[in-house]
Parts: sequence; structure tokens; C-alpha cells
Amino acid sequence: MSSFFTDDTSADAATAPSAEGESLVPDTAASADGFRGSTANPTVNLVVIDPDDVARNRIVEALGNDVSSFPLVDDLIPYLNGEPIVMVLGPSCAVDGTLNSVERVIQAHREIGAILVAEELTTNLLQQALRSGVKDVLASPADGQQLTEAIGRVTSTLASSPSTPAGEDDMFEDDGELGQVVTVFSTKGGAGKSMIATNLGVTLAQRSDKPVCLVDADLQFGDIAVMLKLSPQHTIVDAVSSLDRLDASLLQNLLVTHESSGLLILPAPLEPAFADQIGATEMMQIVEVLRRFCSFVIIDTPAYFNDVVLGMIEISDEVLLVAGMDIPNIKNVKIGLQTLRLLNTPMEKLHLVLNRANSKVKLDVTEVERTLQVSADILIPSDIVVPQSVNRGVPVVQSAPRSGVAKSLEDLASMFTPAISGKGRKK
Repeated sequence: MSSFFTDDTSADAATAPSAEGESLVPDTAASADGFRGSTANPTVNLVVIDPDDVARNRIVEALGNDVSSFPLVDDLIPYLNGEPIVMVLGPSCAVDGTLNSVERVIQAHREIGAILVAEELTTNLLQQALRSGVKDVLASPADGQQLTEAIGRVTSTLASSPSTPAGEDDMFEDDGELGQVVTVFSTKGGAGKSMIATNLGVTLAQRSDKPVCLVDADLQFGDIAVMLKLSPQHTIVDAVSSLDRLDASLLQNLLVTHESSGLLILPAPLEPAFADQIGATEMMQIVEVLRRFCSFVIIDTPAYFNDVVLGMIEISDEVLLVAGMDIPNIKNVKIGLQTLRLLNTPMEKLHLVLNRANSKVKLDVTEVERTLQVSADILIPSDIVVPQSVNRGVPVVQSAPRSGVAKSLEDLASMFTPAISGKGRKK
């Protein structure tokens, strides 16, 4: 990685000291080529920020000397050229107002990510850091391995691109139009509910000019992140812990992006025990914030009724009721429909999706519809490409776009938005 500005700890840098003895002037011989990179992270430029010389130098030593450092975030701005950067913010940045500058810089330059090393990890500090766009928070003192792993995680979210001036990227702006909420529900496990929710989200994300978000509301055993081969750093638990300050800016920093489609995901908790901390009220509040900047909010749910599921169904514009083609599935769906009618759920927003509808199990679609007293809106055939795609971590609409399953899922997405030619949402 070439050098754009010098590390103020470099002994042989051609620099001029500041009033405090700090080297701030870039090496003019190297300034035309780019940033100083890290030998441990050759694809990203590392910058350590901390007003305190001792704290800053300690982090630089932990990372290795092939990094750049500045006392202030604003000192970095003149050297930005669109290359990916990870800022490692020292402990002083948590208490001196630096996070306000960090938020401003990250909003203006999407190629920059940030990690905060803090003396004490508190809920308030974590909330403030997330609101500012910081991707990870580590306890001080952080060793080289912890820093390297955190830098790797943040680096994977960055892309080398020209910097975008603040206000120019309006993808996440609230334009006053609320997005549609679509809940995918089944009364029995194994019906294919999560597969359908995932592929629907991916398809809508590729068609929409605004963000599309998939929320994994199966709070105990959610599989969305696994099905998309994602390793999320934040989950619904982080959003719930920040409810008193939750807004679009904070929530966006908790979402993980499925890079090939642009779909945003709010993953389920990593531990089933966390499910008890999350109720319908909290989930409804999160969804209401998401729909302010998303065109669609897709909600995957567990295969049973609870307060969260009922709350999601209540606030949804549309509900996809997924059934497999076997007697236990159909029996449970019939009971589920009766329950929803008793709860005065508008039947016009329910859509029956029959999965594996071409299975040779001696169940006729017409017979199923007559039993449920509901017509099927979408029939999804059985195909080996489905388990193959799940095991690969690639949605079937991407791994096997010409299959009958993919075409049925495209038809499902067309119930909400028409297919378009060419590019979908800008990513």
C-alpha cells in the first residue's frame, strides 16, 4: 500500500513538528500515491486517532508501525482520496467530543469505517458510538490480535470508491413515504418459510430503488444470517438495548448488508436466551423506524403464535401464510387461519403460499384450497436446487435463476413490485 501521509511515530519521516511536538505535515515525496497501509491488512489504510500522545502511540505499537496517526479526526480530512480507511479511535475520543466529528466524516465518506477503543464499555457509550457510525467497540487495552480481528471485520464492510459528499447519498433518507411491511408466517416448521422470506427479500432488493430490509424475528432459532452466509456483528438485541435513542441513523449501523443483492438484514439474537428480552412492543418500534427509509420490510417469524408474531401480523400490510404439501402442515394452517379470523385479522391481507406444490404425495392443490377455504396465490414447486442453495448460502433466485422455484419466487415478488429490466437499486 502506498503512502499518502506519514505516521507521526515514524523516525525517518520528513515532517515538521507542531506546537506540541506532534508530526503532522505529510511526506511530500510520498503524498501523490495514496495512504500508508498496514502490513497485516494490506487492503486497507489504517489511521489511529487520539489527542493523547501516549494512548495513540500505544495503539500504533499494538498494530505495528506501518500505520498513520493523527490527534484529531479533522486532521485526516485533507488526505482523503476515496481509498478504504479504518480509523482506530483511542480512549480519549470517547470523552472529548470526537465522536461528533467521526459521525460527520463517516456520513460524508462511505469508504471510511471506525473502531473505538474505550477505557470502560457502557451502554450509553455503545449507543453513542453506534449512532456515530462506529462499527466495533473494544475494551482498553486492546492487544494486536483483537485490533486485527476488528479491523478485518470492518474492512469487509468497506468498498473502494470516490468519497460521497454529505447529503448527496439519499438512499437512507426519510422521504415521508412509509415502506410496506410483509410478514412471512407458517404454523409448522419445515414449510420453507425462511427460504421464501430470504429469496423474496433478495428479489425485492434487486428491484427497488430504496433499501429493502429483512428482519429475522425468529428470536430463538433464526437462520437468516446462516442462510445468507453472513457473520453479523450486531443483532436485534443491540437495537432493543438502544430503544430510548433508536432512530434511522442508529438502526442503519446495526444492519448487515447482503453484498450481491443489497438486501439489509437485522439478524436474530445469537443466543436463544436473549429472546426473552424482546417483546412485541420493541419489535413494532423497530419495524416502524425501518419502514421510514425502506421500501419493504420483510419479517421472518417462528412457526408458532406468540406476542411478537401477532404484533408483526397486526402492523403488516401483507401476510404470507406458507404451507407445505402434507397433512400435518395443512391441518396446522387451517387452525392458524381460524385463529387469525378470531383475532379479526383482515383476510384480504393474507396470501397463501403452497411450497413443494408439485410433490407426488397424493395431495391435490384444489383439495387443499377447498379444505382451507382459501385460494393459493403462489405455488412453489419442489426442486433439489432449494437445499443446494441453502447449503451454499446463496439464495436460489441467484444460484438457479432459471429454475421453476426461482420463477415462482419472482412471481411472488411481482405481487408487490413489478420486475424491471436492467439494474435495480444502486449499491
